Amino acid sequence: MVWPTNTGATVEQALDFLRGCSAAFAAQPMQDWQTAVWGKPVTLQHVLKEGDRLEILRSLRVDPKVARRERFQRQGAKTAGLFAKRRVGAKPGY
Repeated sequence: MVWPTNTGATVEQALDFLRGCSAAFAAQPMQDWQTAVWGKPVTLQHVLKEGDRLEILRSLRVDPKVARRERFQRQGAKTAGLFAKRRVGAKPGY
């Protein structure tokens, strides 16, 4: 399949094109995914320009703050980050 080179293609048209090209892509549920161009969120009606990088982002499984908090609790306050002693007699964080 060849990407239509007409100017003014929308994000929705690009996603439809990708669904037609890849069976694996077509099988993915897209209702929870976000789209972005060069890292900035866009809607499905956003008009793409030549050279734009369309990004398809899945929603996060776990909130990063919660994951970090749980990881820190598992490791313990004295063995992680700035609180860890690296060598005998050293101050924490050095």
